[in-house]
Amino acid sequence: MERAAAAETALLREKASLLRESMRRSEAVREGSAAAVDSIGRRMAAVDEAVRPAQARTWSAYSAHDNVARSLRAVEAVVRHLDAVREAESVILESASKGLTGYLDTVDKLKSAEDFFTSNRIGKAGDDALKRVDELLHKAAAELENEFSRVLSECSKPVELEQLLKCLPSRSSAKDSAESQPNPGAVLSLPTLIEPRYVPRLSKLAQKSLQLGCHKQFVKIYRCKLLQVSNCLTYLQCSVTIIFHDLLAHDIFLHSSRDTRSSTLELTLKQLGVEYVTAEEVQTAQAESRNAKITHWIRCLQIAVKLLFPSERALCDQIFEGKHAWKDHCFAAATSKSLLNLLSFGQAISKSKTSPDKVFLLLDMFDRTLELQSEVEAVFAGDECAENRKSASTLVKCLAQAAKKTLIDFKDSIVKESPKNTSTDGDVHPLTSYVGNYIKYLMDYLSSLKLIFQESSNGDGTKSGLVSEISGIIHAVETNLDVKAKQCKDHALGILFLMNNINYIVRSIRSSEAKDLVGDDWIQRRRRTVQQHATQYKRVAWGKVLDCLSAQGLTSSVGSATEGIAGSVGSIGSHSSTTSTSVIKARFKSFNKQFEEVCQTQMNWAIPDNELRDNLILAVAEILLPAYRSFLKRFGPLVENSHHASKYMKYTPEALEQTLGNLFAKKIPVNWDTDCTKHSN
Repeated sequence: MERAAAAETALLREKASLLRESMRRSEAVREGSAAAVDSIGRRMAAVDEAVRPAQARTWSAYSAHDNVARSLRAVEAVVRHLDAVREAESVILESASKGLTGYLDTVDKLKSAEDFFTSNRIGKAGDDALKRVDELLHKAAAELENEFSRVLSECSKPVELEQLLKCLPSRSSAKDSAESQPNPGAVLSLPTLIEPRYVPRLSKLAQKSLQLGCHKQFVKIYRCKLLQVSNCLTYLQCSVTIIFHDLLAHDIFLHSSRDTRSSTLELTLKQLGVEYVTAEEVQTAQAESRNAKITHWIRCLQIAVKLLFPSERALCDQIFEGKHAWKDHCFAAATSKSLLNLLSFGQAISKSKTSPDKVFLLLDMFDRTLELQSEVEAVFAGDECAENRKSASTLVKCLAQAAKKTLIDFKDSIVKESPKNTSTDGDVHPLTSYVGNYIKYLMDYLSSLKLIFQESSNGDGTKSGLVSEISGIIHAVETNLDVKAKQCKDHALGILFLMNNINYIVRSIRSSEAKDLVGDDWIQRRRRTVQQHATQYKRVAWGKVLDCLSAQGLTSSVGSATEGIAGSVGSIGSHSSTTSTSVIKARFKSFNKQFEEVCQTQMNWAIPDNELRDNLILAVAEILLPAYRSFLKRFGPLVENSHHASKYMKYTPEALEQTLGNLFAKKIPVNWDTDCTKHSN
């Protein structure tokens, strides 16, 4: 065991000795390596020190080369833009009409040169070049403005009436093709305002104007151009004044387009007969002439709204493609004066002196303008066209207000109408027939009237305001008729007059849509009023005649006479019979006189309604004939055997009935369905 342990110890010592030797050799190698590295470092430092001057000279050469290359490129750019300016100068000084595409390309090159010399400050040469570029761009802007104005003036011609009519759809009636109404559902073809070959050229000029700067000389040039145009267009009623301050060049194109197209549009409307008019001019026109002008104006309004203005809008969209605010402004300005001229006639009509028949003209105009309002809103869409839309909607409101005022004035005029013109035959008064027909024809515009009076409705729909106005007109007539009736010297004639006139009103209302407005209760009340007047007429007109047939005061005498005839022929009986016969004769004589006077007078009276006349005669017969038969049966025997009995008993019941049939025979009864004249002068 000890020998093995000693051997193991010896082995460990040997290994430790080897390890120490190895570590010594490693340390020696490390120290040698460190010395070598240190030596290399010292040698590399010496090399760097030797190379540094050469390296610096190399970097300096590289830098000089880059600077030279950059300078050469800058010089090349300057030279290139200077050459472009020199080349552009000859083109700009010529007319753009010789070659628009090349001219516009040259303007692009000048704009590029302007941007270059503005962003690169290269001294006096660059400043001089920039100044020359600005001068050339100024001339180019003026030339482009002139070219735009020239082309637009050259191709802008008024649209002939024949061309406009061709754009309209086939008409519903060939009776008057110039004034007939187009089919509302038909598709319209817009007229060509400018030949299509000109549109691309104008569009290029307009688009290029966006790139140009501003200059006051543009204003002077354009102002001169406007004055020339104004002098040529002698139909313009006022000169055009344009004031610009620091405007972009595209504004010049806007105004040039606006005024050239505005003048052309005005001239087109003038050829159609549309010019600015005042209320005074309308007032002095004759009624027939005014009515014809209104019909023509409605036609022109349709042509303008359906054809001319949409065509102008389409043209602006083509020329100023993609520039919404720009084209809207140009379109609004180009059409505003023509629209005002067109609407001025409607405004003048609404402001002119009112007359009852004028309401139908106003309602016609209101209907047509209201029908076109949606198309006006569409063609004049956008903020720039707000004033145009407002002008059109204002006219609709003015026509509505004028129509309402005309009805109110008409009602007031009825109240103030002189009652001195009393009736002599009880016939329907002209005022009554006029108002009756007036209301009937108003019902042709019922939907429009409901719209007009909608603002004054009382919470139960649109009818109340209109019903109130119609009822007010009728009430005014009834009040006027009452005054006229009271002035009749014959009370029965006054009653007959009221009966005829109120009956006429009732029949007029019942035969029109007004019956749905006023209602059945109103009609029934008026019919009862007619019956009350008929009853009153019978009492007043025939009361004295019926009194003659009364037995009052005759009973005692009749009794004495009967006894004398049946008994002895004594002196007393004979005396009583003589006395009774004379009283009866006097009564027959009084009846004959009263009856003949009434018939003679009332044969000259009139009841124009056949049914009412027959019913009234029948009603008189129903009370007169039974009373006469009873009187004749009771007291006739006392007279029929006397001398000249026919002198007292002149009429048989049949003869009375026949005579009654001749009452109110002054006029042949009218047909209630006969049309009356709608517009009286």
